[in-house]
Amino acid sequence: MEIKPIKTEKDYDQALERLEFIFDASPDSKEGDEAEILSLLIENFENKQYPIEAPDPIEAIKIRMEEMNLKQKDLVGIIGGKSRVSEILNKKKKLTVEMIRALERILHISASVLVRNYELTN
Repeated sequence: MEIKPIKTEKDYDQALERLEFIFDASPDSKEGDEAEILSLLIENFENKQYPIEAPDPIEAIKIRMEEMNLKQKDLVGIIGGKSRVSEILNKKKKLTVEMIRALERILHISASVLVRNYELTN
């Protein structure tokens, strides 16, 4: 197959079909090289066509809490008392710089995610 840029959904579908056909090729073969190049082209197209937005800071916190098997009470003392934790996780109050620093250190969530803007709920 001639390798060419993926510009349309049709090109994308054809590239996926070809990759599926040569997927198990030996890495040191022509098909192996083709599979490696195709996978890069497919990834590039997907990143442009189907970008994945990072979750808002509160969703990121909740996702990490779930991954770490943490409960809301586990954040008490890290970002404030019981009521402050509740206000933050329910988007009634915004994160402060001190909270962001603590969450970055404890939950290992990048500050660049935590400082993103998000809407408060009423």
